[in-house]
Amino acid sequence: MLGVVQTADGLPIHHEVFDGNVAETKTLRGTLERVMARFPIRRVIAVADRGLMSADNLEELGKISTPSGEKLEYILAVPGRRYGDFVDLLATLQERHFDGATSEGVAETRWSDHRLVVAHDPERAAERTAKRDRTIKALEDRAAEWVGKLDGQDSGEKRTRGRPLSDGGARAKFYHQVLEARLGQIIKVDLKSELFSYTINRKARKLAELMDGKLLVVTNVTDLDACEIIARYKSLADIERGFRVLKSEIEIGPVHHRLPDRIRAHASLCFIALIIHRVMRARLRAADSPARSPERALEQLRRIQRHEVYLGDELHRGVTTVKAEEEALLASLGTTKPAGAKQLALL
Repeated sequence: MLGVVQTADGLPIHHEVFDGNVAETKTLRGTLERVMARFPIRRVIAVADRGLMSADNLEELGKISTPSGEKLEYILAVPGRRYGDFVDLLATLQERHFDGATSEGVAETRWSDHRLVVAHDPERAAERTAKRDRTIKALEDRAAEWVGKLDGQDSGEKRTRGRPLSDGGARAKFYHQVLEARLGQIIKVDLKSELFSYTINRKARKLAELMDGKLLVVTNVTDLDACEIIARYKSLADIERGFRVLKSEIEIGPVHHRLPDRIRAHASLCFIALIIHRVMRARLRAADSPARSPERALEQLRRIQRHEVYLGDELHRGVTTVKAEEEALLASLGTTKPAGAKQLALL
């Protein structure tokens, strides 16, 4: 579980990883108090993902105050396993705000003295529902095939290669496949019947469809509207993406240094590289570049090289020919095309 402390204007000033239990929340409390004592700020907002959402954790967070005496504000995502606690609220919001929506929408209601903010993405919801429907259809087709084989064996009309299929064997295989597909709440396999049978829980299926495409956030922040609350939470994913970039593309570790100054220099260079990476990503998206990511852009731009060639005693310098797509990519990044004394054709 990742937690981030933001200033009132949304700037992250501290991050930490926690397990999400009450003991870890008390550790978070101590961390927040140290951060607030260190930075000259009057208000902070703690943003955390689904691991921190529980009644005990909410109570513990409610005990934290800033140095100025203000209560800690927080934005917490609701874990998917808890969505069932909000069925009635979600059904009402779905009917009032999200039915027939063609673009992402945000709505809110009250829950247990907190604001419950719900974001709904109809495109994502449709994709998840369609994927679940395909999985259920495939499982039903497989079950029908086994039932046909069992009926054929019982009547003696149909012979198949291999070992005969039993009701118990079909039941065990089907139950295992249902659990693998994480559809145990929707497809109920009768484990006590002598014959292989199952049922579809239509209420559970409708409930799953209601949850598709939704993000639930609980908060005690009062002066930000619902869209701003969702934007604050989604900024957490951007920070997590920065961690992944530091660990993968930038390779902040391992640190093969011993002296403190060199370790700080290594971390500083990696941080500068991360800033450049984020600027590149923002500019590529703003320009709707086909490259889409800094990794892909850099892979393409590595084809541009600077050469030095001696012809006899004379030195010639040049840059490989910049192609149209590379020139467009440089323009998207707001960078001028590299040039030398001469343009040398890339061999």
